[in-house]
Amino acid sequence: MARFLLDIAPVRNIPAFRRLWIGSTLSMLGSQFTVIAISLEVFELTGSTFAVGMVGFFALVPLIIAGLYGGSIGDATDRRSAGLWTTFGLFIMTVALAAHAWLDIASVAVLYGIVALHSFAQGLNQPVRGAIVPRLVPMRQLPAANALFQLTMGSCLMVGPLLGALTVAGLGFRWAYTVDALSFAVSLWAMYKLPPLPPIPGEDGATSKAGFRSVVEGFRFLATRPNLRMTFLLDLAAMIFAMPRALFPVLGASVLGGDQFTVGLLTAALAAGSVLAGVFSGTFIRINHHGRGCAAAVAAWAVCIMAFGAVILVASSGWGRDTAWPLVMSCLVLVAAGVMDSVSMLFRTTILQAATPDSLRGRLQGIFIVVVAGGPRLGDAAMGAGGQWLGPGFAALVGAVICFLLVLLLMRMFPGFMRYDARDPQP
Repeated sequence: MARFLLDIAPVRNIPAFRRLWIGSTLSMLGSQFTVIAISLEVFELTGSTFAVGMVGFFALVPLIIAGLYGGSIGDATDRRSAGLWTTFGLFIMTVALAAHAWLDIASVAVLYGIVALHSFAQGLNQPVRGAIVPRLVPMRQLPAANALFQLTMGSCLMVGPLLGALTVAGLGFRWAYTVDALSFAVSLWAMYKLPPLPPIPGEDGATSKAGFRSVVEGFRFLATRPNLRMTFLLDLAAMIFAMPRALFPVLGASVLGGDQFTVGLLTAALAAGSVLAGVFSGTFIRINHHGRGCAAAVAAWAVCIMAFGAVILVASSGWGRDTAWPLVMSCLVLVAAGVMDSVSMLFRTTILQAATPDSLRGRLQGIFIVVVAGGPRLGDAAMGAGGQWLGPGFAALVGAVICFLLVLLLMRMFPGFMRYDARDPQP
């Protein structure tokens, strides 16, 4: 049984990784306090859901811009230094959020500004942090290390918003932001304790210089490496066409006959799947054919969302109208979808880290951040429009079918990806 469970060897055997993982876990949890507190504060100040939605806009654009540039910084400089300074920038922004609350600066404009600067610092930090992991962990333990991060991310997404909301309700916005600031202090300490990680020269013997030209080099490399490119295309297929979260509010208010708590349950179900996959990640990390595993996981994600759409269609027809079965079935298939999404992420992240030369890892991680951040936002727009035109059940079903067909098409177009072997990672 133990071989199917989470492998904690990277945490147990590598002190630098252990500190980084602990710091990242606490900062991810603290970030959820801020996410929920900002949304609640903006709504309290404006009474407008549109104003709350604009928080996402002010966060997304700086994240995309900084994510690309942050990757080039990570390839051109010592990654410990880059990680330390960008983590310090994040820490300052969390302190600024706490300070605005303690000083009673009730201004939406100030919140939007801090959110934008925080997101910019996050965009600089995440590619560097992602490129650090393969320098700390042996290649054979990368799947286990990524599974540990997946587990903590899913756990934080599941319990963080609840704890954040309880903190806001019981202690106010001040302490919610303060918790985030304290959590980033631990992350800053973990980055400070890392060993030096100077840049490794590329095949031409030279190191890159941070800047626009360096970013373009990363895109050129990706364009000529089919296995790496396939991981991005599969993720975009899943997130743009089969991400159902934009449907949750209308389902909670109508088809599933609930309220905001129902929306929270649907959201938590996806996160619970990620946690479940992390706990039993020993089942997946021993698979060497990461290409097949990634494609199969995305296809299974599509099947789960098809099942979700089918449940909603049946519930819309009146079945189980006065029972909890439609909600129970919806949550179960979303848990299964969350498992598949986490497995897909595990394989995609490991392929990206293992098959990319170290001199380019930061820039590829930057592109990865852009795809991970932008894909779901495009998916929200696509599923929201589909729900308006087709109804939520048909929107989820049709989108999932498109995703599944795209997976089959991509597998046919790039058959080499199905032969990708972790024992001989080729980009």
